[in-house]
Amino acid sequence: MSPMKLCVPGFKDSFGEPCPPPPGARALLSYTPALKHTHICERLCSTEDCIPGTGTDLRHGYIFATLAGYVLRKNEGEELPVISVVRETEAQLLPDVGAIVTCKVTSINPRFAKVHILYVGSTPLKDRFRGTIRREDVRATEKDKVETYKSFRPGDIVLAKVISLGDVQSNYLLTTAENELGVVVAHSEAGAQMVPISWCEMQCPRTHAKEFRKVARVQPEYLQA
Repeated sequence: MSPMKLCVPGFKDSFGEPCPPPPGARALLSYTPALKHTHICERLCSTEDCIPGTGTDLRHGYIFATLAGYVLRKNEGEELPVISVVRETEAQLLPDVGAIVTCKVTSINPRFAKVHILYVGSTPLKDRFRGTIRREDVRATEKDKVETYKSFRPGDIVLAKVISLGDVQSNYLLTTAENELGVVVAHSEAGAQMVPISWCEMQCPRTHAKEFRKVARVQPEYLQA
């Protein structure tokens, strides 16, 4: 039987070959939330929900669009997200609640893992967005027994879902508490790309050493012979 290789769009597989994009719109990574289109003078939301940004106007406690385009929400270090309207040529895909994102772990501590969000679905992001996976959002069961360092390591590539736009300290709150979410690419101390052997372990093909991870159950279209 031919060896199996894990393939995630935008990265190289265990044989060093570039991974192709997902084969179908129903693939996990191909989910990209649609941006809402708005018209001039359309009421967008209350000032209790957002802060008015570019392309908007404030009237009587509500935020209105001042041009036709796409509605974007982004946390810019304030208590509430900033809502803006940009023209179609300026629109950029942003992580939104419910979006599946590809991240790279930058640091961990007992309470959470810090990540940089690289992709929304299979679309690379132009800007760098930071995210946090809290200890209680790593998995759906036995949350009190989760140990962050046994779930992620710096440098791991992780599939996660956006659950909140976050707060001032962390731009986006993410979860891996689904079977299809978690670590998809990790390297051992020997520098080899590890192979998942269970939902909580990966193994180095060079040294056969095992390491703990919160492993994603990758869809069949990402397992290529």
